[in-house]
Amino acid sequence: DETGVHLGHNRLSIQDTSSHAHQPFLSSCENYIIIFNGEVYNFKSIKKELESLGHNFISNSDTEVVLYAYKQWGIESVHKFIGMFAFVIYDQVKQKLFLLRDRAGVKPLYYYMNNNVFMFSSEIKSFHKHPSFSKKLNKEVLPFYFQFAYIPAPYSIYENCFKLKPAHYIEYDLKSKKHSIHKYWDIHDFYLMDKFNKNETEITKEIETLLLDSCQLRMVSDVPVGVFLSGGYDSSTVTSLLQKNQEDKLNTFTIGFEEKEFNEANDAKQIAKLLGTNHTEQYCTKNEMLELINQLSFSYDEPFADDSALPTILVSKLAKEKVTVALSADGGDEVFFGYSKYFALKKIMELKSSKIKYNLLRLIVNLFNEKSIIMMNSLLPKSKKQANIVTKFNKFKSMINAKSKEEMFIRASSKVEANFLNKVLKNGKFNKFEKTAFRDFNKLDRLDYLDQMMAMDYKTFMVDDVLCKVDRASMSVSLEGREPLLDHRLAEYMARVPSELKYKHKKGKYLLREVLKKYIPTETTDKPKAGFTVPLKSWLLGELKETALMALESKILKQDDIFQEK
Repeated sequence: DETGVHLGHNRLSIQDTSSHAHQPFLSSCENYIIIFNGEVYNFKSIKKELESLGHNFISNSDTEVVLYAYKQWGIESVHKFIGMFAFVIYDQVKQKLFLLRDRAGVKPLYYYMNNNVFMFSSEIKSFHKHPSFSKKLNKEVLPFYFQFAYIPAPYSIYENCFKLKPAHYIEYDLKSKKHSIHKYWDIHDFYLMDKFNKNETEITKEIETLLLDSCQLRMVSDVPVGVFLSGGYDSSTVTSLLQKNQEDKLNTFTIGFEEKEFNEANDAKQIAKLLGTNHTEQYCTKNEMLELINQLSFSYDEPFADDSALPTILVSKLAKEKVTVALSADGGDEVFFGYSKYFALKKIMELKSSKIKYNLLRLIVNLFNEKSIIMMNSLLPKSKKQANIVTKFNKFKSMINAKSKEEMFIRASSKVEANFLNKVLKNGKFNKFEKTAFRDFNKLDRLDYLDQMMAMDYKTFMVDDVLCKVDRASMSVSLEGREPLLDHRLAEYMARVPSELKYKHKKGKYLLREVLKKYIPTETTDKPKAGFTVPLKSWLLGELKETALMALESKILKQDDIFQEK
């Protein structure tokens, strides 16, 4: 129109597959337009409320419900939504655009602002087609990428191009061309509340109730739904809760690897057999994985170095053969206390109370090398052997030599040491930490260190690595991924659970284990986890060596002037 607003949408139909739900969606009064990505799972109850207030609907989609919720209650309507979403509403009465992203950041939303041009999309590559988009590399964010293997919000790889942070919305005034960014929810607020004064039995029962409701809500669909099953606590819990309330067999999907160290397909098969699901597994070859590498740059829009993106794409392809929606169990580590780095950091903090013990451990750890660690691990019984032992050891070594709690957490979250980056990058210094979620670490100082770490990961690693990986992988094959462990009601509840119940008897995910043991025997899932990863190191020394060296020698890399000459 005359305001210069252009809206477009490429729809994956899940709720109401008819043409009535096509987008952009225009309200009956023609004052409001929406483009919407994701799902609001409780849209039916909101729809009933809106109907009682006099609103009429022409579709059975959640998109229309979101639009009329905005018309009725304004942007505050977001507090009614349970789900994952990124949407833009054009309010022609106010002559404003509202861009909003879900609380956890499951769905992406990018925007570009330069020379009075304002663009937004769920993918950066959409901007490439616009003549006003400048693909100028943002070198200031490269230290972030090389240290963490992802670029944290609000930044992207390009200048003037940003990620909208989770639980935020942009209000853009079309007349003044000015915008403001607002936060509507924060998990840290719940961590800072008083902890529950309830017994373990009460808490476990309430968690199970929340989990059941979260899982059931995410089964609402007009197309077939399945579940990613790895055999670990998280996906086993989701599958168990769903199969309990399903008469039909659930479709479950697993990817297996030729390399035993990385293969968890047998564990998943055992769980599927116990629960009676309709299970599909596929063993992928090294060649299949390597062929996908060239696809990554297209699917992920910007540099992204989580190697588990490869098997995630493959399991998404496998699921897409039978279903259009797949539930995964991402977020379990951040919500229920599952990462191995948490256990290591907790141990280090305990040892710090005794300077003698702490300094002795530092001395011993610094004496060991990778070869000795591999040998020691090989001597352990099978049930105690650790996957990725060298990576874990080097990480622990780095953490124990940190000088502060914050530095310890940053090192635990890093793929590459900052000191090393200062030597190899021309601009290796971090100048923009204050605009990322990492700045919140010290605001949470009064929390128990376990809660502090989980609260930080929820807004950093989980958003820009884990959720980015799953969303891009699944959407690359037109499969919708859903995250029942990231229901905001569950996250809010767990933030107020005392940390001693999250980590008990020297085990993480204690409360999740307590829920799961009602459905399947404890020993079935009580095994060391390898994580959803690939043997990247051996590939870089073998099949990928030539490709990697060619990339490092490329003219483009030299032209970008990123690395030190030496």
